[in-house]
Amino acid sequence: GYTAHFVQWGERNNGFDVLYHNMKHGHLSTKELADFIRERATIEEAYSRSMTKLAKSASNYTQLGTFAPVWDVFKMSTEKLASCHLDLVRRLQELIKEVHKYGDEQIKAYKKTKEEVSGTLEAVQNIQSITQALQKSKENYNAKCLEQERLKKEGATPREIDKATVKTKKATDTYKLYVEKYAAVKSDFEQKMTETAQKFQDIEETHLLHMKEIIESLSNTIKDIHLQIGEVHEEFINNMTNTTVESLIQKFAESKGTGKERPGPIEFEECNTSSAVEGIKPRKRKPFGLSGIMKKEKDTESVECPDADSVVSRLISNINVCANISGMAM
Repeated sequence: GYTAHFVQWGERNNGFDVLYHNMKHGHLSTKELADFIRERATIEEAYSRSMTKLAKSASNYTQLGTFAPVWDVFKMSTEKLASCHLDLVRRLQELIKEVHKYGDEQIKAYKKTKEEVSGTLEAVQNIQSITQALQKSKENYNAKCLEQERLKKEGATPREIDKATVKTKKATDTYKLYVEKYAAVKSDFEQKMTETAQKFQDIEETHLLHMKEIIESLSNTIKDIHLQIGEVHEEFINNMTNTTVESLIQKFAESKGTGKERPGPIEFEECNTSSAVEGIKPRKRKPFGLSGIMKKEKDTESVECPDADSVVSRLISNINVCANISGMAM
């Protein structure tokens, strides 16, 4: 845990600084996760638009021939796939809102934590300050002791040795004082740092659990959509299986057929020559008048009876027509 690794971590007691900045990095992780999900949603939205465009293009393909109904199957399947990916976009956008909400909660929690650990920060600064002073006093003490010993070995005057002794004693007292101060500060630091380290660990555990919940929600959302996509593909396979060659032929025949009734037989019909004779009409007599009296005797034959040559000529013409029709039929 954090207590074992950060309470006395390093000579400079930087454990608090490491844990505090790690807590702030948690919010950065949340922001980056939201960015990742948003990028995934952008990709899914672009894919959905492309699938919708593809479905429309299937509608524009030729509707002629026996293969035409297959395009309807493609169009329906592609539209459903586009809908699935668009649904994923919507659900990812909802998840992004949840991540942003959690990020806002993190900021509030961090501000509160910063106030709560202010005493620990002060203890850290104290022990860092005492540690530096202690180190300097120790170095000064060692220097004075060595100087005093050197003077003794070199046979310095008693006055010089006495001065060195006074300085050594003063350095010794200062060094001991800082050792005592360090012991007191160290005790306060360890107590507060132990509590704070545990607090940071609790915050981090809660953060990681929440992040895992978000990722689990993300994976379940994608899984659900992929199941729907799988169902669409399965439906497409079934539709294509049911779209047999026989059914395509039958649909084409029913929609484009020109009729089921076969043409009936046509038999030879002989020409009816009597219709030609019946069709001849007699000439009309001229109305009686004074002017016709003088020519009565001259025109009597032509008025009362049609011209014999004309009648024979018409009869022969009709017989020839019937003969030609009979020859064509044979």
